Amino acid sequence: MKKFFIMAAFAALTLASCNNEAKKVDATAAPEAAGNASQKIAYVEIDSIMTQYTMCVNAKAELEKKGKNIQTTLANKQQSLENAAAKFQQDVQSNKYTQQQAQNVQAGLQKQGQDLQALQQRLSAEFAEEEQKFNEALTDTIHHFIERYNKQKGYAFIFSKSGDNILYAGQAYNITDEVIKGLNKEYKPAK
Repeated sequence: MKKFFIMAAFAALTLASCNNEAKKVDATAAPEAAGNASQKIAYVEIDSIMTQYTMCVNAKAELEKKGKNIQTTLANKQQSLENAAAKFQQDVQSNKYTQQQAQNVQAGLQKQGQDLQALQQRLSAEFAEEEQKFNEALTDTIHHFIERYNKQKGYAFIFSKSGDNILYAGQAYNITDEVIKGLNKEYKPAK
């Protein structure tokens, strides 16, 4: 989707650019340029899709829940490790261990710390992969819907508007609501 948006933005900038070579166009090219000016264009507000498309709303809620579960799991394990380390320090100060026992307990605590770091890395990687899969699925869904939608509408360009990447766009060219309605109509949540 990012490629699509970048290509669309590049096309928009290319069409809008005013370089010196554009002034040297000969008269035979004028009819073609006039034909392109009458082509239909539209834009879709990506922020609205992200907040109103049911697939996005559901996935965002699910990802937030998983993210909180990961944070809770890691925080609990970190707290347990800190508690064990504090108890170990108290026991060492109380001379409850021989030197060999203290070294064994300390090695065990270090191993638990390494295991916790490995778990954090693994869970973070899994979460990032899941986010990436969602983003790819979202991109594919929107792209395929726009292709089908445009077969009926016949736009030459459909741009994405996110933030201020388009400096001005008349409301008459905004097809966001139609796209969101169509996406939501086609969306079938997984059971």
